Amino acid sequence: MSESPREVAHRVASDAELIAWVDEHDNLLGSLVRSELRERGLIGRGTYIMLFNSAGELCVHRRTLSKAIYPGFWDVAAGGMVQADETYAESAARELAEELGVSGVELTAHDHFYFEDPGSRLWCSAFSAVWDGPLVLQPEEVLEARFLPLEQVLDEIQRMPYCPDSLAALERYLRVHGGGVAKKL
Repeated sequence: MSESPREVAHRVASDAELIAWVDEHDNLLGSLVRSELRERGLIGRGTYIMLFNSAGELCVHRRTLSKAIYPGFWDVAAGGMVQADETYAESAARELAEELGVSGVELTAHDHFYFEDPGSRLWCSAFSAVWDGPLVLQPEEVLEARFLPLEQVLDEIQRMPYCPDSLAALERYLRVHGGGVAKKL
């Protein structure tokens, strides 16, 4: 499967977005183009929105191959980088609407934490929402999406490529809200 011209154009536009640049304590330093922030190994802000249905199933989606980080991986949260002029909550609402077509839902804030791996350094805010309506996938970023019982998600992450940053958000969420389920992560 190769990248579509639409995905490539979206990636170029995404890399040019002005992103909030912060220090190790999440103090705003200014804004930088996304690609420069990544290339210089500086710290940005990210949001993670775990979308559940009323049955308690979690929406997981597969990222397109054009994504700069974790292309083709499965993801347990919608989300992305906080733009220069946004709050975490504004970014979360925008990302949920863009990626999954979900808007007008109450976002519940859960956690604020630091995440780092070889591809990114982020201050993160995690949210959750409940949605039983249809999903409208952003074709430039999302290949497919489905709601799964948490037990199935926890099984899949052991054998399929899932994004480690959103798994960190899910693990922290489950420690508080998931009881024994969190022990499997």
